[in-house]
Amino acid sequence: MNSYRKIASHEAKKGEFKKCLLLYSGGLDTSVMLKWIQQEYECEVIALTVDIGQTADNLQAIKDKALKLGAIEAIVHDAKKEFAGTLLSMAIKANADYQGGYALSTPLGRVIISKIAVKMAEKYGCEVIAHGCTGKGNDQVRFESYITTLNPKLKTIAPVREWGMGRQEEIAFAKKYKIPIKQTKDLPYSYDENMWGNTAEGGDIEDPAKQSKLNSILQWCKPVEKTSNKSELITINFKTGVPNKINGQPMPLEQIIKVCNELGAKHGVGVTQLIEDRLVGLKVRGVYENPGATILIEAHKKLEKLVSTREENQLKRFIDTKWAYMAYAAQWFEPTMAHINTYINSQNQKVSGYATVKLYKGQATVVSLSSPFSLFDAELATFEKNDNFNQNASAGFIEIYNLPQKTAKGAYDYEK
Repeated sequence: MNSYRKIASHEAKKGEFKKCLLLYSGGLDTSVMLKWIQQEYECEVIALTVDIGQTADNLQAIKDKALKLGAIEAIVHDAKKEFAGTLLSMAIKANADYQGGYALSTPLGRVIISKIAVKMAEKYGCEVIAHGCTGKGNDQVRFESYITTLNPKLKTIAPVREWGMGRQEEIAFAKKYKIPIKQTKDLPYSYDENMWGNTAEGGDIEDPAKQSKLNSILQWCKPVEKTSNKSELITINFKTGVPNKINGQPMPLEQIIKVCNELGAKHGVGVTQLIEDRLVGLKVRGVYENPGATILIEAHKKLEKLVSTREENQLKRFIDTKWAYMAYAAQWFEPTMAHINTYINSQNQKVSGYATVKLYKGQATVVSLSSPFSLFDAELATFEKNDNFNQNASAGFIEIYNLPQKTAKGAYDYEK
């Protein structure tokens, strides 16, 4: 035990509770934690695994593992449809992007996991919810903020903050208690995955001065060097900002995301190495794979631009950035987010139509667009001769438009 002291009112202490709900992924941290909580807190543990489209996990094996490690019950809850319908649909409409290429898979996943965890804790009579986050990351803020917002009576514990073990100590603990894990000293990467993306951290990824070994890190996407030399086209239909068809075939959103993930991964689309500003003040590099999100957001963004005015597009970029920062920063239930979502939903009422996207060598490029609400007018925009645009008015427009700049320049030369 390290010198960690509990000072927040929502942190549970030993002897205060008899039953704990553990957010259980089956990975290194939570597997070690399941055994550690039983020993340290002398309480019963119920393991909760939320299925939000993670592909690398064998959910039945994770359930069996939790029971073998001493959980009195292991719950696997399918939340794919709810996750896609309530959170990822908004992510698409908000063109989700935090600091350049991160589609916010983990922050959005934490919202749905927290909601379900609170419901399950209430259902099974758990006074405490345990999570596997470190004291240096964002997820501790997300889980504890959301859980205590949704039910202020619930308390939390964060064993990784308490026990003072690093990755290598955790691996040693797992070996001591014969806990099966994937991590080794040679491959120390930690992953967080759901249908919206896959995040890798740890090892050589952490140091920006080192080149990440993508061939060893990537789990979804092919490295660009290994992708096909032949491009592929995909057409995505939208209705009020949400995808509803691929290549003319209607599908639920969760299935559309899955198909786009598979196609994008094949072409190396959506791989981002980001120097990330964490909530706790650290700069940390991560490797993000979000192929389906990249395709859908790029298609949506271009279609939205086609049907929106210049002023709408300018404001939407600002709104989208604020949305992304709030989603990242554990503020999903902050009232401002509800106001922002109302605006985003309003602007997306006319984002219907289709976008055709070219997938090639890591790029998702929108090559054609169509919408019944398109603001493109061929008769006005053409460079060919026509009488629909009054070019005689252009010079007068320029004179009035330029008056403030010309007046200011005459009064004072700012280039001196």
